[in-house]
Amino acid sequence: MPPRRRSALLAKLSRDVAGGSQEEILTELRRVILSGDAPPGTPIPLGDVADVFGVSRIPVRESLKTLIGENLVSHRPNLGYTVAQLTSQELREMYIVREVLENAALAVAAESATDGERRRAEQIERDLRSSIADDDPQRYHRLSREFHVALTAPSRMHRLLHMLDVAWNVTEPVQPMVHVKGADRAALNDDHSVMVRAFVDRDSAALLAAAAHHNERLNDVIATLPSGSGLLS
Repeated sequence: MPPRRRSALLAKLSRDVAGGSQEEILTELRRVILSGDAPPGTPIPLGDVADVFGVSRIPVRESLKTLIGENLVSHRPNLGYTVAQLTSQELREMYIVREVLENAALAVAAESATDGERRRAEQIERDLRSSIADDDPQRYHRLSREFHVALTAPSRMHRLLHMLDVAWNVTEPVQPMVHVKGADRAALNDDHSVMVRAFVDRDSAALLAAAAHHNERLNDVIATLPSGSGLLS
């Protein structure tokens, strides 16, 4: 029998959580998965994770149950736990869910954002442009989410924003923006520039129109992700 390969997830777990509570273990597992450090399909060996944290298997198992409920982890009898994979169709569906929820928040956010929140959105868009110039896809991916959060959070629609956050988390293990072409990232950020101008101008109609154009382009870009790369099931 060949030796079992060590899971990539184990090396990314912080030892600072050793002996911690179940909530701390859950938070650390979620952090690693959402960061993209453990790609879809990565095994999550229950016993080894418990050893890293210096705890019994029980809090780790309970944490993994929570992550299964969040669609971040999959479990198959006799095969164990893995970072969840999406099919191409499921990934596209989650982007549609994100689009619907975001649109519901944007119009309200454009009207109610403070001056400080508008300046923050402008700064993140400048940072996005910098990440493109530096050819840093990981930073672009992270900042893209921060940008969309900056445009929707001022809506103060907390239940909706929570649902949007959960929907966004489902797609994070794939790290889509890391794997698309640089030209596509640049084009998507051109849309961000139009969106932030409308946001700063409190023009909700223009913001929604720009968001619709952005999401149409985004859906086309997502459809180009290679299905044979292991990222998608």
